[in-house]
Amino acid sequence: MSITLRQVSKRFGATAAVNGVSFAVQEGELVGLLGPSGGGKTTVLRMIAGLEMPTEGDIWIRGQRVNDLSVQQRNIGFVFQNYALFKHMPVAENIAFGLKIKKWARAARAARVAELVSLFGLTGLEGRYPHQLSGGQRQRVAIARALAPQPSVLLLDEPFGAVDAKIRQELREWLVRLHHELNVTTVFVTHDQEEALEVSNRIVILSRGYLEQIGSPREVYEQPANEFVARFIGVMNVLETEVRDGWARVGGLDFPAAGQPDGQRLRIGFRPYAVQVSPDLSQYHYRAVLRHTFFLGILLRLELELPSGLVIRGRMTKEEYAQLGLEEGREVSFQIRQYRVLAAESAVLPPELPAAYPAPPTIAEHI
Repeated sequence: MSITLRQVSKRFGATAAVNGVSFAVQEGELVGLLGPSGGGKTTVLRMIAGLEMPTEGDIWIRGQRVNDLSVQQRNIGFVFQNYALFKHMPVAENIAFGLKIKKWARAARAARVAELVSLFGLTGLEGRYPHQLSGGQRQRVAIARALAPQPSVLLLDEPFGAVDAKIRQELREWLVRLHHELNVTTVFVTHDQEEALEVSNRIVILSRGYLEQIGSPREVYEQPANEFVARFIGVMNVLETEVRDGWARVGGLDFPAAGQPDGQRLRIGFRPYAVQVSPDLSQYHYRAVLRHTFFLGILLRLELELPSGLVIRGRMTKEEYAQLGLEEGREVSFQIRQYRVLAAESAVLPPELPAAYPAPPTIAEHI
C-alpha cells in the first residue's frame, strides 16, 4: 500500500476533528476525500502531509511509519486551494523551487522544468508571473511545482475550488489524463460530489470526523452504506416506514420486510432513476399525479404526489418524457424497481437485516 491510516484521531483541545479513521490507498490510485464542511477531510490530508500530527493512531507511507517524520522527510507533494505560488517568481522558477531546495544540479532542474512545462500545457508561459495567468494556468503551475521533485504521493486540497465552473470541468478532465500518464498516488479533498464521482478511482466519505464509507464511485452511489451517504451522494428518496404484517408501509407504498417485527421502523431509500413512470394507468400498480417537472439539461426530474399526499422524485430523459407523452397535472402509474434499507449515519446494519432487498421486477408482484 502507498498510504495507510490505522485508527487515526485528531483533537484540537476538546474538539475531535477526526475519530478513529482507518483506510488504505493503493499505489497509483486517485482517491477523493469527500464530505461536508467540518467533516475532517482536510485534517486527514494535512496529517498525511505532516502539517498536523495525529493525536492517536498511525500513518504509514510506502511501508514506513511517518508519525514522527517532518513534511520534508515524507517526500510529499502538496497543492493548496489558493495555489500558494510565489508572486515574485515567474512560472519556470516557481516550478523549479522545490528542486533548488533539494539541490538538484542546474542542468537537471532545467530539464525537469522543461518536461513539466510541456506536459502541463504551459509552453510559452515560462516567463510570466502568477498575476499574468488565468486561474486554471495557476493551478497547473502549482501542481507542476508539487510534482517537480518526483514525490511518492501527491496531495491536493480542494484543487479546483478557486476557479469557475467551466475551468473546473476542464481541470477535472485534465487531472484524470495526467494521472493516467504519470500514475502518481494522489489523494484530493473535495466537497463536490460530482467532482469526486467523476475523478476518483475510489472515494473516502467523511462526516463529523467519522469514516462513513469507502468505495468506487459506483459503489457509493448505488450501494450507500447508510442514510448520510445516500443523501450526500446524488439525490435519494428516503422514506421512514413502519413494519406491519411483513411489509414496510408508508403513504400507500409497501416494501417486503419478512422477518421484521410489527412496529419496527425502517428507512427505505431509492434513487429517482429507480422510479418507472407510465401514462398507462394499468401498467404499474401505484398511481400518482405528476405535479412538476424540473429541467436539468439532458434529464428531467419528476415530482410525483401519491393519493396519500406523499411526494417522491423520479427522473428520465427529455426523449423518454416526450415519447411517453407525459403532462404535468395528469395521473400516471409507477413502480419502484430498486431500493435499499438504510442504516443510520455512522452506523452499520445489524447482521440479520440485509443492506438491500433483492429488487423485484415490480413491487406489484408481491402484493
